[in-house]
Formats: sequence, structure tokens, C-alpha cells
Amino acid sequence: MNDIPDLDLDLDGLIERIRRYNPKSNSDLIRTAYEYGARMHDGQTRHSGEPYFTHPFAVAEILADMQLDDATIITALLHDTIEDTRSTYSDVTKTFGVEVAELVDGVTKLTNLQLSSSETKQAENFRKLFMAMSKDLRVILVKLADRLHNMRTIRAMRPDKQVQKSRETMDIYAPLAGRMGMQWMREELEDLAFRVLNPEARNSIMRRFLRLQKESGDVIEKITGDIRLELDKAGITADVFGRAKKPFSIWRKMQEKNQSFSRLSDTYGFRIITDSEADCYRVLGVIHQRWRAIPGRFKDYISQPKSNGYRSIHTTVSGRDGKRVEVQIRTHAMHDVAEAGVAAHWSYKDGVRAENPFAVDPAKWISALTERFESAEDHDEFLEHVKMEMYQDQVFCFTPKGEVVKLPRGATPLDFAYAIHTRIGDSCVGAKVDGIRVPLWTRIKNGQSVEIMTAEGQSPQATWIDIVVTGRAKAAIRKSLRSVDRERFMRLGRELARVAFEHVGRKATDKALSTAAKQLRLKNAEELLARLGSAELQARDVVAALYPESVEAEAEVDGDSVVVGLETGQDFARAQCCQPVPGERIVGITYRGKGVMVHTIDCDALADVAEDSSRWVDLHWHSGQHPAIHTVSIDMTISNDAGVLGRICSLIGEQKANISDLKFLDRKPDFYRLLVDVDLRDIEHLHAIMLTLEADSDVADVHRHRDIARKP
Repeated sequence: MNDIPDLDLDLDGLIERIRRYNPKSNSDLIRTAYEYGARMHDGQTRHSGEPYFTHPFAVAEILADMQLDDATIITALLHDTIEDTRSTYSDVTKTFGVEVAELVDGVTKLTNLQLSSSETKQAENFRKLFMAMSKDLRVILVKLADRLHNMRTIRAMRPDKQVQKSRETMDIYAPLAGRMGMQWMREELEDLAFRVLNPEARNSIMRRFLRLQKESGDVIEKITGDIRLELDKAGITADVFGRAKKPFSIWRKMQEKNQSFSRLSDTYGFRIITDSEADCYRVLGVIHQRWRAIPGRFKDYISQPKSNGYRSIHTTVSGRDGKRVEVQIRTHAMHDVAEAGVAAHWSYKDGVRAENPFAVDPAKWISALTERFESAEDHDEFLEHVKMEMYQDQVFCFTPKGEVVKLPRGATPLDFAYAIHTRIGDSCVGAKVDGIRVPLWTRIKNGQSVEIMTAEGQSPQATWIDIVVTGRAKAAIRKSLRSVDRERFMRLGRELARVAFEHVGRKATDKALSTAAKQLRLKNAEELLARLGSAELQARDVVAALYPESVEAEAEVDGDSVVVGLETGQDFARAQCCQPVPGERIVGITYRGKGVMVHTIDCDALADVAEDSSRWVDLHWHSGQHPAIHTVSIDMTISNDAGVLGRICSLIGEQKANISDLKFLDRKPDFYRLLVDVDLRDIEHLHAIMLTLEADSDVADVHRHRDIARKP
């Protein structure tokens, strides 16, 4: 066994600190973890030049200050061993047990997540983050403490890395700490990130504070004294603490209210901690009798706790010299949860796991937090749910019967309707707030009573998506809209199937469609038609499933060798900016990592490579009959009238072309503007379709759509 490196770290002090709140702590195992981690990281250094193990030790100290259990402290000491040293999962299991090994492995996986990457990747990684949280929330506690120490020592990193880590902290880790109820950590993480991202603003606020202190003396001490005096008069025993708000908190308020520092009033916060819940309300009475309460700034989180266990009374009053001060009133037990948040479940007091009546069960909390995530069907929707859950505070409102409904800040009557029941939301036609009829986009405030009016036959509107803020409401509206879209797609699919079957001299009967669905392994004929209409399935594939002989002779030119002039094995693709088709003059341009892109000779994108002749490849189309696989976008404006769209699709089908996508660009009472993607053989095929469409009296305008923004 190697000697333990001499790191001049106060291990005895750490063990003593843990034993003070947990006398039953396994000090020997913590010492073994220290020695193991120190040996594994021996020779490694941080950006500052310090021995690397000073970082895991500092993370363990942060978690010890939060009075957490031995397994979490040991995980902190070992959290980088599997990632950065020769240590393995089985080594950690052998010495420290499965519980610690699982926690260390969980932290390692989180460290590898790039949460600030592209949206798609970010959504994927957020899924992994919440999966890790649901497995054991202590993984996140260690990760947050790890991020806190890294932010405290961020100055040693490269400037670009400082900005990247600070943005990630501001966008993800700070809101997550707040959502878990660890407000002190949220504030410190935000302030450390603010110091990097906007040092001028932070310094300006600090200078204003110092000037204010010189002008008016120690305001905190004076107001604290005033509060204590009033409580003594009322015979209430309580601890009173005051503090200036963090620079970032002040900066955020300045931005939200569009006010300068001098006009911002509530820059100080005071906390009163009492012995009992009854005393909390007595203190509130004393404060409101002595100072004038500011309307709209009262919140009672004791009678209506937050989902992470937070309980407290918040009020803002006009204090000494007219200054607004925020006052929080809570009991000692409530204060412990307010400081630790969800982590209070694992904290120890006097040697036993804290039996705090307000501590939230982490399993129930994470279940409530992630309840709506699984309903998300795409990356954007998932990210939307995550960010709503992490960033938004709550308001409490009432049904006409007096039942309480919790909603995120900024919620509307539509969110309220969907929170009661999806059926109520879907059939909502209006709302009353405190007895007065209001628009559906009205923002609900704390304590308001909301009544929803419904009507049979009403269904969600597409505009509702932008009105609601809750994941539940958005998911329900999308589901309903998808159902309406499905009916539209089925109608379009039936028309496409009819044309395709007639093209080969057959009829698209219900039996034929059901048989084709079975052949294509789809649930039923309805599913087949919906997929046809939404372009997930092509009509020729449906025909081929029943009558393969009718489509075999369609392609004389192999789809993989439609272009002549490429080197053997050279990849190519049609450029989406100009969408070339056989019969047009073409040229190839080489792009790194993309092979050769085929452009029309008159494509505007060629101007970008005009001077670089080495990238140009002389190409031409293969002679012969081409398959109808070349997609071209057609922009058309048609009358908004019954049967017009179906007839337009029929006209395209009659020209033996397949519609692969159809998108509405604009909807007016008289006209629709559409972008239709059509699969074609060649330029003559395109001209024939354009001519047919132009000749129709319900087509106001039709032209080929080209989009330079889609250049490679």
C-alpha cells in the first residue's frame, strides 16, 4: 500500500464536525475514504496548482455543514476517483459497499453530461439527470456541492471556461438548488456566476451598497433592533436576523421592474425564527401593527407549503425611513427545512436522522417533479417541462367551493381548468376571476378564486399553447390538436390512396387498405391513412404492399446512381437550397464531412464558393427514365373552400407524383398558402404539374420554392 500524501488538510476537524451532529458516525470509514481518495489523486493538481484532492475534501466539508449522512460524505471524498484515477466501481464496492459505489458512479455519470450543449442533446442529458435524481437524490446533492466549490475557485480557470461554467450554473444548477429548497446555495451559485458573467454590474451594486451604508449607517442593525423591541413588548421569544440581499437578486429585480438601484426599495431581508407556529402568526400581527404592510406582498407558505417542504410567512412592510423590508417568519423546524430543502430528509441531529415533520420524502418529491415529463413526445416539449418545473414559483388559487389549486407563477385560467380535469380544460369557453369575467390569457394572482365556464362541442384552439404555462395543460392541448390533425390526415390519406390505386387500375377499398396495413405491420386501415396523410408513408409503398408487380417497372435508373461524374464510393446529396432534378444543368461542390452536394448551375449558394475551383465537380444526370424520388417544394395559394385541397392533391396524384409533405404557411378566411413537397422524376415532370396547377381556377398562385437559407 502506498503512503498517504501529506496534504495539510484537517481530517480530524472534519470528523469532529460530523460527530457533533452524528455521534454514531463511522469515523474509521470516513478516514479510510480520505486515505483512499488522497492516494488515488496523488500527483494530480487543479488549475490553481493545488493538489487535486483538496477539491473532494472541500466538497465533503460543504456536505458536512449540511449535516448529511456518512454515505454522502464518503461519496464526496471519492466522487472523482472512478472518473479521474485508476480506481474502479468494483474497487469502491469492495472497500465501501454497494451504496457508496452506486452514488460515486451516479456522480461520475452526471459529470460527463453536457447540460449546456445543443437543445436536442441537452434534452437527452436532462432526461439522464432526472433519472439519476430519481434513483438517489444524494447524487445531485454531491454534484451541487461539487459545482459550488468549483464556482468558489473558478478564477483559476481559463476565461472562456469561466464563462461557460458560469452560464451552466446560472441556467441549470442554481435553479435546481432553488427547486430543491436550498435557497442559500441557489443565491451563492447565482452570485458567483454573476461575478463572472457581469462583473461591472455586480461591482456597481456593491459600490451603491457601500455608499448607502455611509449615508444611512448600518440599516440592518437598526431595523433588527426595532423588530426585537416590538417582539419584547409583545412578550414573544424569537431570533431576528437581517441581511442585505445578494447583488444578483437585486440586479434581477432591477431588470424585472426596469428600475434603477436608487428607486429599488426592498434591498434588505429579515428573518424571524420562533418556537411555535402560533408564535409565527403572533409575530405577523406585531409586524403589521407596527409597520404598514405593502399590498400584494403577503404569502402564507405555512398554511400552503411549497412542494419541497418549504414553510414560512412572507410579508413586505414599509420600515424605517420609508424603506421597504421583506420579513420571513418561521419556526426553528421550518427553518431547518428552509436551509436544507429536500436534503433535510438525510440530515442528522443529535446522532439520529432528523425526524423533521416538514422534511419532504425525496421519492415523492421527485415523482411530483417528473410527473409530466414522460408525456413529452419531443425534445422541445421535454425541455419546456423541465424548465417550467425548475424555474417557476407557485401561486395558490381557489375553486368556487374553496378547494386550493397550486399553479406556477404566471398561470392562466386555462392552466387552472386543466389542473382540475382535462375534460374541463378541453371544453373551456370562458373564466371568472373573483366573480368578474376575464380573458383566458389573464395571469392568476395568489388567493384569487377562479370559476371555469364550459360548453359541449368546444375543443382546444392552437393559440391556447401560447397562453398556458403548465406542462399538463400544454400536453393535453397538444394531444387534442393531434387528434384533430389525425382526422384531417386521414381524409387527405384516403384521397392520396384513391389516386395511387387508380393509377394502377385498382380501387382503394376498405378491405384493400386493411390488408395493406397488415402487410406493412400497422394497427389498422385508419393508422395507414393517417400516416399517408401526414407523409410518414408514401402512397406507392401502400400499392407495392398489395401489387408489387405494378411498381417494379417504375424505375429504370438506379436511385443510388442518378448522377454521373463522381468517384467510386463518393457520397452525394441534392442541395436543399435549390433542389435540383434530372433535366437541369448541375454542378457538384465538395463539403468537408458531407461529401458532394449537387446544385443547379444557377443556384445562389454557388456565389460562396465561386473563387474556390478546387471544390467544383463536373456532374450530369444519368440518362434514362428516373424514379420519382426527387423532392421539389412548390409554393401555392389556393381558395379556402370545401374540397379544393383534396382536388389539388388529386391533380398532383394524376400526374403520377407523390406528395411527401404539406405545410400551411398562412391561413386566411378566403385563401390558404401552402408549401407542398412533391416527389418527381425530372424537370418535365415538374413542368407538367405546375401547368396543371396553374390551369385550376382555385389556384391563385403557384411557383417553385427555393430557400437560400437551407444552403449546406
